Amino acid sequence: MLNELIGAVIQVVIFALIPVIIWFITARKKETFFYWIGFRRPAHGKWIKTVLITGVLAVIYIMLTNLSVRILPDGVTTAGAQFAGMGASALPAVFIYAFVRTALSEEILFRGFILKCVERKFGFAMGNTVQAFLFGLMHGVPFGLATGSVWAFLLLTMLPGLFGAYMGWMNEKKFGGSIIPSWILHGCMNFMTAIMSLM
Repeated sequence: MLNELIGAVIQVVIFALIPVIIWFITARKKETFFYWIGFRRPAHGKWIKTVLITGVLAVIYIMLTNLSVRILPDGVTTAGAQFAGMGASALPAVFIYAFVRTALSEEILFRGFILKCVERKFGFAMGNTVQAFLFGLMHGVPFGLATGSVWAFLLLTMLPGLFGAYMGWMNEKKFGGSIIPSWILHGCMNFMTAIMSLM
C-alpha cells in the first residue's frame, strides 16, 4: 500500500505540473489554482437525474470495457491487473490506485486543465472534444502498441474518449465546472474494475 501511495502522489504531481505552471503564469492573480482547474464544490441543480443517467452509463461502460479487454491476447495487462488474486487485503491499495493515482491525476489534467484552457479560447465544444480525444488516446495507444491490433486501438480509444466527453459535459454543464463529480465517477469506475481483478 505504501508503494501505491508514493506512486499516486508522484503521478498527481507529474500530471499537475504543467497546469500549475500555466496557472502561475496566466491566472494566479485572478483565482486560486484549485478553483482554476475546477477543484471546487459542484454547483447545485437538477443533479439527481444526472446521477441516475451517469450510473446507467457507467455500468454500460464498465461492461463494454470488460468485454473489450477479454478479447485481448494473453500477456496484455490492463489497469488494475497488478492487484490480481490479492483478495481483500489489497483493498486499501486499490482505493488509492483508483481514486488518487488514476482518477485524480487524469481529472486534473484532462477535465481540469485541457478542457478549461481550450474552452477559454475556443468554446466548450472544442475544449470537450480535444480533452476527450486525448483522454481516449492515452487509454487506447498502449493497447494498440501492445497488441498490434488496429481494432483494439480504436475500441479502447473510443470507449474512454466517449466517456471522457460525457464527464466533461457533466462537469461543465451540470455541475458548474467542478471536476469533483467526474473525479468521484472516474474513481468508482476504476475501483470496480480493479476489484474484479482481485478475485
